[in-house]
Amino acid sequence: MIPIEPIYRPNVAAILRDPEGLVLLGQRIDYPGSWQFPQGGRMASEQPEEALQRELSEELSLEPGDWRVVEFRGPYRYLFHGRRRLEGYRGQEQIYFLCELLAAKEKINVATSQPEFDAVRWVRPSQVRAAWVPPVKRLVYRRVLRDFFGMEIA
Repeated sequence: MIPIEPIYRPNVAAILRDPEGLVLLGQRIDYPGSWQFPQGGRMASEQPEEALQRELSEELSLEPGDWRVVEFRGPYRYLFHGRRRLEGYRGQEQIYFLCELLAAKEKINVATSQPEFDAVRWVRPSQVRAAWVPPVKRLVYRRVLRDFFGMEIA
């Protein structure tokens, strides 16, 4: 039997950092108790920076000028569990952007037209716990936090 080659959906993710060095995590509406960085799929016609801008607007109600990109890294990849597919893809390939929040935290609003989060929390990168993250994303989160912040998470 020939193994099926995984197909990764292009995706972007934002590590939004405030001036005190705290990073934002959102609690997913569809998986209560699961926290993650804002993220989303990239349309075929979009550059990664365009997808980032759209995702921060759709998920957090932030507009250009409310944040700026500090650096980016990737790709980071993960597969969905079992035979699950999303838009025909078996996993995601993400580019992570570290972004500095320029607007007041109060501008962040997750009550959007199609909300993905029902709450947000600000934590130090060292406080992020793998157990907060959906299981398929845990290895990626460990790598991302090590790559961006030089730390291992529990």
